Amino acid sequence: MPDVEVLAEAPIYPTEDPERVRRALENILPGAELEVRGEGPVRVLVARARGREALSKLRAMVRMERISDAFRAALLAGLRPWGLEFYLNKQAAYARRLSLSEPKGESPLGPIRNEVRCPDPEGLVDWLAPRTG
Repeated sequence: MPDVEVLAEAPIYPTEDPERVRRALENILPGAELEVRGEGPVRVLVARARGREALSKLRAMVRMERISDAFRAALLAGLRPWGLEFYLNKQAAYARRLSLSEPKGESPLGPIRNEVRCPDPEGLVDWLAPRTG
């Protein structure tokens, strides 16, 4: 799937080390282009990548953590007409772990919002988190 576009966004709060937030994003999207947006006290670190291979690390983490069924359910719940939307725990990503998160309220530091735009979202779900049963 060459026409896959990946966007990950994580808030950087004044009490956080921006380097740790950067590392959290790099742990799930290695090689992505990173950019800090915003001028106020809460800025946003944005990671952008293209191509299905940009999600290879995430796919490997799903298998390594043995959470394919739970991750698949979250991806299917996040199906959109344009692709997928899902949230990951920022602190877990920093520790090279994969933990799903809610958009608000679950973590005081906020989640990593992931948006994957592609022409075949169901096919991408099958590739990222295949059925295990």
